[in-house]
Amino acid sequence: MKALVYEGIKDVQVKNVEDPKIINDDDAIIKVTSTAICGSDLHLIHGMIPNMPKGFILGHETMGIVEECGKDVKKIKKGDRVIVPFPVSCGHCWYCEHGLWSQCDLSNPNGEAGGILGYSNTFGGYDGGQAEYLRVPYANVGPTHVPEELTDEQVLFLTDILPTSYWGAENGGVKKGDTVIVLGSGPVGLLTMKWAWHFGAERVIAVDYLPYRLEHAKKYSKAEAVNFEDFDDTSEYLKDITKGGADVVIDCVGMDGKMTAFEKVETLLKLQGGSKSAIEMAAGSVRKGGTVQLVGVYGARYNMFPLGDFFARNITLKMGQCPAHAFVDPILNLISEGKFDATDIITHKLSLDKGSHAYEIFDKKEDNCIKVVLKP
Repeated sequence: MKALVYEGIKDVQVKNVEDPKIINDDDAIIKVTSTAICGSDLHLIHGMIPNMPKGFILGHETMGIVEECGKDVKKIKKGDRVIVPFPVSCGHCWYCEHGLWSQCDLSNPNGEAGGILGYSNTFGGYDGGQAEYLRVPYANVGPTHVPEELTDEQVLFLTDILPTSYWGAENGGVKKGDTVIVLGSGPVGLLTMKWAWHFGAERVIAVDYLPYRLEHAKKYSKAEAVNFEDFDDTSEYLKDITKGGADVVIDCVGMDGKMTAFEKVETLLKLQGGSKSAIEMAAGSVRKGGTVQLVGVYGARYNMFPLGDFFARNITLKMGQCPAHAFVDPILNLISEGKFDATDIITHKLSLDKGSHAYEIFDKKEDNCIKVVLKP
């Protein structure tokens, strides 16, 4: 089959690889109909996630048609149309039973965190879904049927960025009357703004540096737009226009934020896990007693983390990998009822054969690219 594979830093290629096979009795194989490139995939190709071997199949936002099932699979059957959440979750360990699906204790023999599809050997070594076929482990747990009347584009993002953005607003405690600042106007940030309104926010402010993404935030997510390159001290500006800071700041940037020269050297030498510019902006723009929610992916340890700033001002700091399974059905219901639409973030639909080009324009923010959907 054809698949998008990692071949080195910023080197993604379409290659012919071996078809996936049933390994365990609760595995399934799906024929991929749509898959997408996620912002966190860029962390892999930038070398920010360890244990990423050459030839590794990328992708954790995937849906398709069930092609084959192991003998113990009861939830789905051949011919079913399903989405597959990005965490690999067994369904019966303590963490899965308590709703922490992304922290499954059995899906990742290589580390403390749970397994993730297509996200390096550090997160379990599972092949990803940017391919013609995908092996789905624990198929009685993750895959979810989707209605035939809904298009792939309407439901594809249930695999990751819809649950992640929903959870970011919910876990951040957004409530009626709140002022919410969302750092980053990429796909997750744009959807987080919509969920902030859903949870009752009175004011939503988008922060980014790319004019086309800020325009999208204004048009489709109904947010105020702030370009952080327009200010010497964006945090002070945000604190000023919110009269003391936002109730909730949601960081949808993660370690791929703009780095100082010192951070670039530290990251290259593996002394730092990437940029902490968004965390620092969050620390400076949240009100006293407010909440900062980290949704963007972060890596290893960080030097000069602004812990004292959070402590001194009684800030609640929340973070982590979204337990996506918990949110698939509620969001699917909203989509089916016409109450939520995420399709506006799709700017490019390309064939899998164009995958290398897709990664390039997504990474370099070219051609006003926000979200790429690939069709095998």
